[in-house]
Amino acid sequence: MSLKYVAASRLPTRWGDFTLHGFEDLQSGKEHVALTMGEFDPQSPVLMRIHSECLTGDALFSLRCDCGPQLQAAMQRIAEEGAGVLLYLRQEGRGIGLLNKIRAYALQDQGHDTVEANIALGFEADQRDYSFVGEMLEKVGVKKARLMTNNPRKVAAMEACGVEVVERVPHCAGQNSHNSHYLSTKAGKLGHLL
Repeated sequence: MSLKYVAASRLPTRWGDFTLHGFEDLQSGKEHVALTMGEFDPQSPVLMRIHSECLTGDALFSLRCDCGPQLQAAMQRIAEEGAGVLLYLRQEGRGIGLLNKIRAYALQDQGHDTVEANIALGFEADQRDYSFVGEMLEKVGVKKARLMTNNPRKVAAMEACGVEVVERVPHCAGQNSHNSHYLSTKAGKLGHLL
């Protein structure tokens, strides 16, 4: 086990009450959380989303990406169904970190797309790691998922962790004139299904 389960608490939100579960990655020291709502039957698929941290989109309301609206739409959809899981992973900027993400933004301001900017900084296009997700889901009681994502890589990562994805639920939110090039790059270069 590479993850340590730390604690859980109630998290009231504008969409209802979630339970907030804290995990520590013993290898990287990063802290991740799972938000759960409702009860889960291990034999039934659970609506879920894997969301990587995006300070600029999630907390600062950036229009350069669709992250904040995707996070909020996932929480709302889980609340509407009355049950689900949202994993919030500390993998800012597709795994390159906040300051490197700002550097990548500066390159994008000069004409690079999001993939070219990461590569110009010496990174892969997407450095996120989902190998520990299975441990998080096991702790909260999920074995089958209806995964809210446009990223086929997340479906493959879930299945590699032993979680059966019975349905990929399209999850589009937050498109605007500031992020249209970003979204077309995600579709064209990263294979996202938009």
